[in-house]
Amino acid sequence: MLLNKFILADIIDRAIKEDLGYGDITTDNLIAEDAQSKALITIKEAGVAAGLEIARSVFNKYDPDLKFKALLTEGDKLDAGTVLAEVEGSTRSILKAERLALNFLQRLSGIATKSREYVELVEAYPAQIVDTRKTTPTLRMLEKYAVKVGGAKNHRMGLDDCVMIKDNHLKAAGSIKNAVEKIKANISHTTKIELEIDELPQLDEALEAEVDIILLDNMSPEELKKAVQIVDGRVILEASGGITKENVAEIAASGVDIISVGALTHQINSIDIALDLN
Repeated sequence: MLLNKFILADIIDRAIKEDLGYGDITTDNLIAEDAQSKALITIKEAGVAAGLEIARSVFNKYDPDLKFKALLTEGDKLDAGTVLAEVEGSTRSILKAERLALNFLQRLSGIATKSREYVELVEAYPAQIVDTRKTTPTLRMLEKYAVKVGGAKNHRMGLDDCVMIKDNHLKAAGSIKNAVEKIKANISHTTKIELEIDELPQLDEALEAEVDIILLDNMSPEELKKAVQIVDGRVILEASGGITKENVAEIAASGVDIISVGALTHQINSIDIALDLN
């Protein structure tokens, strides 16, 4: 996905205000104003780097005169010790921006790395790995960007992206038929409709409602296989709920089209990345 520069600028502005406050009392009272340095940003463990352009934006927001040079293309699997980028210019500016830039790089690289792991686990099957809305509030755009860098796909960005009728919607509407009919009466013909079901007996009613995507929630691999046989390619089938690295290949083998994994963004170990002055 593309990074919206206006949203990105707002995220960085708020992050700087949180971190910098009224100034860096350590750096400003220790480092000479005219001091110049060069720094290397290095990944300390194997993984997939993501967020280099976000890091560049952080450094340039602190000081437009800083020179940031990315040394690789995001999305490649990297060995520990790989130098990701160089930063050159005011020592004060580099030190002030260091932690914030690394925070973005480390978290986004963690997401990209986990996304790549899931993608590789199902590469023998047609199923696509996608993310969910289980993201850090206000950071969804960046986290979904990292998912794409890792090789997975994005589900909807927000509630306005597509119709997704979930279990609580069905309880409120009374039935699948009622929910889908009312939705179709009120939305544009260009908007896709996804319907979540959690029991196989609901599948026939879901097919009769003629939705675009059926989400099979927390179903066993055996149930997923039965659903695939019943549907026989008539609609897109998405598996969700309880997806782990241990069971994702078996779920992909069921024949579903999409596997949505909340863990891509909400169960993350940040990748160890460091900045060192030369």
